[in-house]
Amino acid sequence: MTERSDVTEREAAAGGRGDGADAATAATEATTAPRQTDRRSVLRALGVLTHADRVQNLILLAVIVLIAVFVTSRQPAFLTWNNLSVAVTGTIILFGLTGLVELLVIIVGGLDISVGSIVGLTSVAGALVWTHTGQNGALAVLAALGIGLACGLVNGLLIIYGRVNPFIATLATLAAFKGIGQVMSNGGAIGSGFSSNAIFIFIQRGSVAGLPTQLFVLVIVALALAFLLLFTDIGRNIYAIGGNPTAARLAGVSINRYVLAVYLVVGFVCAIAGVILMARQGFGQQTGSVDGLELKAVTVAALGGASLRGGRGGVLGAVLAIVLLGFLENGMNVLNINTFWQNVAQGTLLLIAVIAQQRRRKERAIGIPD
Repeated sequence: MTERSDVTEREAAAGGRGDGADAATAATEATTAPRQTDRRSVLRALGVLTHADRVQNLILLAVIVLIAVFVTSRQPAFLTWNNLSVAVTGTIILFGLTGLVELLVIIVGGLDISVGSIVGLTSVAGALVWTHTGQNGALAVLAALGIGLACGLVNGLLIIYGRVNPFIATLATLAAFKGIGQVMSNGGAIGSGFSSNAIFIFIQRGSVAGLPTQLFVLVIVALALAFLLLFTDIGRNIYAIGGNPTAARLAGVSINRYVLAVYLVVGFVCAIAGVILMARQGFGQQTGSVDGLELKAVTVAALGGASLRGGRGGVLGAVLAIVLLGFLENGMNVLNINTFWQNVAQGTLLLIAVIAQQRRRKERAIGIPD
């Protein structure tokens, strides 16, 4: 094949998906203009590549400030460390961790709505190992991490080799993983005595570098994800795959390996959340705190600027979204607002984020164009 035909084929492939033009361009520039590509990759991973991205992040920051001012005016204890530390060791860590990896899987062009079930299942598996090994904390943690990786592997294989749509595949495993966890635990809590183990004491009440252990874990995951997307070829390829998989394939990127690796990362981080859940609750359970994690994780990613079509999203926006949801949830608790309204608020935020994306792209999923 001639050089001219190579160029023509790449250009034709790049046009196969209009909204992925930016990602395809970034993949091409990676070989022809590395310095410019590096700069664009940094901006993209931060979620400030375009004017719209910057505006979205500023809006998130403004809403956070408004919530803080409003709640503090009615409950001065809202911004105290005692209250915030309770919020951090609550569900914020869980939806923060799952939201960050949800961002990653959406950027690559996938979706995972089984994250809550994976968190619950890993906590149950860890608690079972804890119970049947004479309360061995290390084995319990390793078992939970192993089950998380297995869940991620199942999701990845279903999507890659089963050729199942990511939404359908993870919808099925959401139910399957949840059912397995309920069978293993007989539908209830399992395990006890975690508060007497040094590992779980450290996770629950310890600190690293002046930060609570759980918050430190969240910060490390966010920084690791930012580094991956900012400074590595892996990150640039993930954006390219999500934006235009045809162009990425023609550029020599092994899409199947990347997608499988991303789902393995999702399973592993969800397992970390499951271990934290065990330490916090003192037992493993398939229901309870993990209910609704899927909605929160997708909301974090969407508010963070992730396009559900793939190839777009930033860690900075996701972190702001975590803070926003955390402030919203904790603020409603402090003001004694019915917890059912939290679901209404979260669903509304998700709708607003998706509608804003659709309006920004001037497209709709179904219906007659204006």
